[in-house]
Amino acid sequence: MNRLLFGVILVIVSAAMVSAQGGVKKKRPLPDEFGRVIINNNSEKAGLAPVVFNHWLHRSKFTCRLCHVDVGFAMKAGTTGIKAADNARGFYCGSCHNGKKSADNVQMFEACSKTAVPADKTRCMRCHSLGKNVTPKYDFAEFTAGLPKGRFGNGIDWEKAEETGVIKPVDYLEGVSIKRKAITAQKDFALSPKLEGMPEIIFSHKKHTLWNGCELCHPEIFVGVKKGTTKYSMVEIFDGKYCGVCHVSVAFPLTDCQRCHTKQVQ
Repeated sequence: MNRLLFGVILVIVSAAMVSAQGGVKKKRPLPDEFGRVIINNNSEKAGLAPVVFNHWLHRSKFTCRLCHVDVGFAMKAGTTGIKAADNARGFYCGSCHNGKKSADNVQMFEACSKTAVPADKTRCMRCHSLGKNVTPKYDFAEFTAGLPKGRFGNGIDWEKAEETGVIKPVDYLEGVSIKRKAITAQKDFALSPKLEGMPEIIFSHKKHTLWNGCELCHPEIFVGVKKGTTKYSMVEIFDGKYCGVCHVSVAFPLTDCQRCHTKQVQ
């Protein structure tokens, strides 16, 4: 890609970011903060600090589909309405964090308990940690040291990490998931850009179905499954809609233009 064209792309991206955010350019988060979600539906009401959820740790162990389809977490922060009682009954966080299940041969701690006592405060602070001096069990720099590097977001190429077997995201949770037959993914296809001279977008169903399945995107984010049925613009994407549901704050960010605009226009 020549310098002039790449400069045009950066101008468009910057303009879209400013437009979508009311004229204020959002500060780029640090790699360990990218994808971080603060959950405070009920925490402060219960006298606890808000929950700090790091996507980078969970996405290294589980697929997006497992949490957002099978377990049932909404795609937008704060809209699930998680309660401690739900977790204690084995829903939401409690689907895994019940003191019984394990990941990578490590038993997962119990998130919330019906028999919680004041002595459990330290355990509670593993999640309810906003503004608290809590040393995390997993250090970001140490945990990601052996993962392939990316340019933006967490600074990790998660796709390559999965392809090379460095991480093996789990896509099935006993007692929650149903067994599915593998579906043959559609072939990659090109989406024509609206700006002359911009490289075409190559969309890969194979890459997306691996992490998301079909149910995560269709029909709630993209209506129908036929190419061209859903119409959208870059401004809407930067506003967190369509591709932006994930590629604004969790999956590789929209500033990485060449990850999507990969095919030169002939």
